[in-house]
Amino acid sequence: QVQLVESGGGLVQAGGSLRLSCAASGRTFSTFAMGWFRQAPGKEREFVAAIRRSGGNTVYADSVKGRFTISRDNAKNTVNLQMNSLNAADTAVYYCAATTTILVTEKRSYDYWGQGTQVTVSS
Repeated sequence: QVQLVESGGGLVQAGGSLRLSCAASGRTFSTFAMGWFRQAPGKEREFVAAIRRSGGNTVYADSVKGRFTISRDNAKNTVNLQMNSLNAADTAVYYCAATTTILVTEKRSYDYWGQGTQVTVSS
């Protein structure tokens, strides 16, 4: 079992940046690959980024590649999402999630989810 709590969301102007953080507690954090997903109003939850247990490999959705960076600190039990060059299409609730699978983009493969943090980008 692992508990996940996101923070760092808010309102930002288009072109701006935000840094999301996810704090984990419970089972050993380093045994989980971690992912970020987002859900906009009226849309399905979609994959954003994921990182391996050791942090050595990452994967991104095409829509955020080159703008977002996922990272983790296993000593602090945190995973972060640095978001740059934000635009209105990035407006959504952002969720962090944990999986015992190595590195996946499918939300059904994730076992644990946080409550989400709202990101709103004004144009």
